[in-house]
Amino acid sequence: MPLTPEQSAVIRRVRSALPPGAAVREVSMFGSRAVMLEERMLVAAGKDGSLLVRVDPARGAQLCARPGAAPAVMGTGRPMGTGWITVEPAALAAEEDLAGWLEEALAFHAGSG
Repeated sequence: MPLTPEQSAVIRRVRSALPPGAAVREVSMFGSRAVMLEERMLVAAGKDGSLLVRVDPARGAQLCARPGAAPAVMGTGRPMGTGWITVEPAALAAEEDLAGWLEEALAFHAGSG
């Protein structure tokens, strides 16, 4: 399935912000384009340019307090759990905002291995 322009833009930004030489691949998942690091999902770009971020569940509530962040849901009203956050496109506009979410995802990835 082809990516929307919004997805393409977010994926391009995510790719450029990841550590060089990282074992990264992209797959279609959750109706979005997931970025896998070492075969585990790091983030996924939604069709609208939003970002699904895998974070430390112990930090989920704190991270959901950030502007544009909310607990992720799958389908209608099915929460994905405290370690999954959806970030609205407007909250990713600045490179430092995207970088902050990627830092959270990379920290969880490194500690959950």
